[in-house]
Amino acid sequence: MASLVLVLIHVFPVSTPDTIVVCPGEFRHALQPWQALRQDQGHRLEFISNQLSALEIRNQIRQRAKDGQLQFVVLVGDALPATAQNPQLRSRTIPTHHVAAKVNIAFGSEQHIGSDNWYADLDDDELPDLAIGRLTADSPQELSVMVQKIMSHETCTHFGPWRRHLDVVAGVGGFGSITDMMLETATKRFLTDAIPASYSTHIAYGSWRSPYCPDPRSFRQLSTYQMNRGGLFWVYLGHGERRMLDHVRVPGGAFPIFDEHDVVGLDCQQHRAIAILLSCYAGAFDEPQDCLGELLLRHAGGPVAVLAGSRVTMPYGMASLAAELLDQYFQKQQPTLGELLLHAKRLSIPESSTSRGRQMADMLASTFSPTAGQLPEERREHLFLMNLIGDPLLRLRHPKTARLETAVKITAGKVLQISGTSPITGTALVELVCRRDRMTFEPPQRPTYQNNHQWLSSFNDTYLKANNRRWNSVVLAVDKGPFEVSLSVPAEVRGPCHARLFIQGKDDFATATTDLFVRKEKVDNPSDDKISLDSQRQKE
Repeated sequence: MASLVLVLIHVFPVSTPDTIVVCPGEFRHALQPWQALRQDQGHRLEFISNQLSALEIRNQIRQRAKDGQLQFVVLVGDALPATAQNPQLRSRTIPTHHVAAKVNIAFGSEQHIGSDNWYADLDDDELPDLAIGRLTADSPQELSVMVQKIMSHETCTHFGPWRRHLDVVAGVGGFGSITDMMLETATKRFLTDAIPASYSTHIAYGSWRSPYCPDPRSFRQLSTYQMNRGGLFWVYLGHGERRMLDHVRVPGGAFPIFDEHDVVGLDCQQHRAIAILLSCYAGAFDEPQDCLGELLLRHAGGPVAVLAGSRVTMPYGMASLAAELLDQYFQKQQPTLGELLLHAKRLSIPESSTSRGRQMADMLASTFSPTAGQLPEERREHLFLMNLIGDPLLRLRHPKTARLETAVKITAGKVLQISGTSPITGTALVELVCRRDRMTFEPPQRPTYQNNHQWLSSFNDTYLKANNRRWNSVVLAVDKGPFEVSLSVPAEVRGPCHARLFIQGKDDFATATTDLFVRKEKVDNPSDDKISLDSQRQKE
């Protein structure tokens, strides 16, 4: 009988897992809807106990990975704080690993970095080999909220413009007005190069001198509004603490960008964004009190997942990783959030990169970084600093590719003829927009700060105009296949622009873009005719 079993196993091998789930027993019921969803998608799950030590958990992961089928590790439960002694707390948590800090201690960080990257490293080279994430639930009830958000995100059948929208919020570097101005310019250029023009971005910058700054007094309300509106990503770049992001500083005061008290105001019911917090401490998931990233994940109206740093992060290391993250989403089109972070980390380590954003970060670091002599070490330290507070199997939806063609150059005031091909049937929005590093108007200068209501209230109008890059647009119904449309080019348009297409279908969406240059409208001038006539007479 035993030999027959061995033969059957040889002929019909036992299915090996592609996903390891480390989960407390009392959380299994709350996780069942997620488990059913993943199994319906074809994933093979295997559960192991959270009661093992960190080393034992890692050894079990490595054992399951020997046949090369393992791709994902999902940790279900908060991290066990190093000082925890409560047995009941231990039953609901999963230990993390602590790596000795080397570079960020020069910026005032602690001696050790809390990181789950260690579990995903199969060959001790510090590079992750598996996609890993942690659902930092403290109870079955919190886990149920997280599971519901994941399922709602993946099963959403609304294919509207939210799927191409990113909110980018940036704090001030604090390196001096000239340097900060250069960094703002570099950030706009970074967004222009790293994010395809077919996507829409809104920039909010925490400097009262910038046209991208809304009324500083209501900056936190703007952040809340953005998360409640939803979108593809909500990205923050700047200083941060364990339960707060930076402030907008003005002469004589400061106004919060977002903090733990604002989380209760989040009420996004669908279209929840993925939050990327490129700051210090916002992802300190291993500390006794929940960090901002954990608060966002466990709140029903908050983001569906959070990428964040667990200790002091460094500008260059974060910029390098951010560039690779964008490249992995927009260019490589990774299918899951965990794989996006996995490949971004791995590609952030080599000395050179094909990512234009990474190339820009390297160039700026040689000038501005206080650790310019340790750039490889700084990139490597961010392997541990950046962790996924969320589900690594979260599916990422990418648009279908449409086609758009226009003239390469056109004169302002003329009509632009546009032809395209749609891969789906739906409603098309065709736009003429200026490039992200330009505006459709000349913004007002703010040489001095005025502490009065009327002046500060005017910030919102300027902020909205700065983020509205649309010169003109038209909406039309399109069938799958070719279409044509005309779009008037306003007389005031100048310089490099994009014709941009978004198609919302019943079951999918599609995008396209093409570049063009708009020339100044030629105005007849009698003096020009006189000059031309004089020139002709001289020739005769």
